[in-house]
Amino acid sequence: MWIAFALCAVSMEVAAERLRVGLVLSGGGARGAAHVGVLKALEAERIPIDAIAGTSMGAVVGGLYATGLSAVEIAAFVDSPEWREAFQEPGPRDRLSFRRKSEDQNFLIDFPLGLKSGIFRLPKGLLSGQRLSQALRRVTQPVARTEVFNALPTPFRAVATDLETGEPIKLTRGDLVSAMCASVAAPGVFSPVEIDGRLLVDGGLANNLPVELAREMGADVLIVVDVGFPLRKRETLDSVATISNQMLSILIRRGSDAQLKSLQPADVLLTPELGEASSFDFGIVERAVQLGEAAARAASDRLSALRLSEADYSRFLTARAAMRGGAPRVAEVHVAADSARYERLLRSGLVDLSTAESLDAGLTTLFGRGNFESVDYRLRDGASGDVLELRARRNSWGPNYVRFGLNLEDDFNGNSSYNAAARVTLADIGPLAAEWVWDFQIGSEPKILTELYMPFGDAARWFVAPKASFDLRNVPLIEDGVRLAEYRLRTTEYGLGIGREFLNWGEIRAGIRRVSGQARIRIGDDTALAVEDFDLREFFGKFSYDVLDNRNFPRRGQYLTAEWRAEAPNLGSDRRADLVSIDWLAARSRGRHTGVLWTSFGTNVDSEPETIRSLFPLGGFLNLSGLAPNSLNGRHYAIARLLYYRQIGRGGEGFLNVPAYAGISLETGNVWNKRGDISFGSTLTHGSMFLGLDTILGPVYLGSGFGEGGENTFYLFLGRTF
Repeated sequence: MWIAFALCAVSMEVAAERLRVGLVLSGGGARGAAHVGVLKALEAERIPIDAIAGTSMGAVVGGLYATGLSAVEIAAFVDSPEWREAFQEPGPRDRLSFRRKSEDQNFLIDFPLGLKSGIFRLPKGLLSGQRLSQALRRVTQPVARTEVFNALPTPFRAVATDLETGEPIKLTRGDLVSAMCASVAAPGVFSPVEIDGRLLVDGGLANNLPVELAREMGADVLIVVDVGFPLRKRETLDSVATISNQMLSILIRRGSDAQLKSLQPADVLLTPELGEASSFDFGIVERAVQLGEAAARAASDRLSALRLSEADYSRFLTARAAMRGGAPRVAEVHVAADSARYERLLRSGLVDLSTAESLDAGLTTLFGRGNFESVDYRLRDGASGDVLELRARRNSWGPNYVRFGLNLEDDFNGNSSYNAAARVTLADIGPLAAEWVWDFQIGSEPKILTELYMPFGDAARWFVAPKASFDLRNVPLIEDGVRLAEYRLRTTEYGLGIGREFLNWGEIRAGIRRVSGQARIRIGDDTALAVEDFDLREFFGKFSYDVLDNRNFPRRGQYLTAEWRAEAPNLGSDRRADLVSIDWLAARSRGRHTGVLWTSFGTNVDSEPETIRSLFPLGGFLNLSGLAPNSLNGRHYAIARLLYYRQIGRGGEGFLNVPAYAGISLETGNVWNKRGDISFGSTLTHGSMFLGLDTILGPVYLGSGFGEGGENTFYLFLGRTF
């Protein structure tokens, strides 16, 4: 460590012989990527930076540079998938826990409402800031122990706004990542960040261009980069959104203009030509970096007076690099006092503490449970090594929440169905965050279900899940393509399962349950079915695997469920049966093109006597698409589908301003009542063409199905197909 101090002393001696250079970086959202280009040009010109003051995105870029990262390293970071994903929550589906993944099977509207004291609540921001914080933690870990920003490789200040008073807050010490996140926390987009009892948001509201703050840091000359919020022309002020943005831009520009008036003749102002590029469009990063670099190079004549010789600049860079610490050497793990109730979860979730990547993976796993608004850590110096302090904050808008789902199917031939569902989750029960779930559904298939999910064990991977449900649905009885009858099936079920989650990709569970019900005739011959009432006791086992990136329109990954049911007379069941079903899907993509292979299979291994519940249905969209929904059923079934679809629009572009896909399918399969009848020669071949939209309400399909026998059906479908 003494070498670093010696190099720092040399650097300070060199700085004493020249003008101290301060860098001021404004806020501007995605436009702030231009700051990276400016830094690249300054490094190429061998211009040292002795102090940095930044606001919002300027605080993020400036804070990263202050840690000792080079401009090239920062450019690679802000152009990486990790950075782009930092502004998407809940983030990639493969980062969610398996339990959260399973929710989107039926509850499609991906916007849970908090439920607290009987009142619906919204989050404090569209984004919690968890993913941004994680990304910044990983790249700033070498200086994570530094709590005074003057002691960073480059002294640094960030500006935030006190949400309660509106005052600008100068952040000079504490946790660097928290300071950067507070400065960039645009109200309504990010949740506010609490530091020292203050609720802080985007510094641009109070001081978007902190010129005076940089001067206070002892800078003799300033390089000021202003990328913030241009005013729109009159002809573009044509909506509530654009007028509201203009109002905010006027207020921010007024403060920036006041700061610009304090510039001195030796100071250099850079304003990259970003035009009207949106501050929310992170697709402009590469172009913004180039424009920032061009703006700095255009001012090279004025900047040349600040240039160092190659030898002096090399010593300057060496001193900066020497002040970066190494990888953490965690000697102690503490749980913050306000997170004590989650100590078991935190300690079991963060197992590997040796690298920034392993810590990040642990945070991702814990946050993916869905119970927390943030899961974070801090590194501090300890007597025998680093002290890792863990902290978790549960959802402020919960902890209970409600999700909704819709399902609509119409084949434009008189066959239609609809369902509306809601899931109420009473979450965060006890130290291992148990959950009590209630599902309600009305429509063609009314349903009520409740399950108590109780994890146990050191890692909370094992669970016990008592469950009960009641539902009604219509089931046709079909023989040789002729609909003999249609029954209204009423089913009551309760039982107990025990299982284990495997990381966030799978689950296995087994148990015992009782299923009773009545099948009452609605249409047709009431003698078609031998057994109409049933009272079954059964063992069950189920394995699930899910690494799909998207449940609506998967582009990569796999999904598998395999289930076995054994109705046993020795348990009191009124019949004996073994039923097995398997559903497997795999998706692969190249560019906008996606291929999907999807297969399903089900069989009655041994089932006497036959009941409606033992029949497997086929027919409908992607289930022999040329046939009406549920127009076939039998004791055995198998179907394979091959799908191709192309993305023809992303969110913000394309059809109806939502992700859109055009695709086709080829399907082959059938149902059989006797195992001996199963053969490739008896399968039916169908296909479809469809347009799919990934909407906020769930996937919507408009398509046409056709079969080898001349069948032709049209579909409007809202809801899950895969």
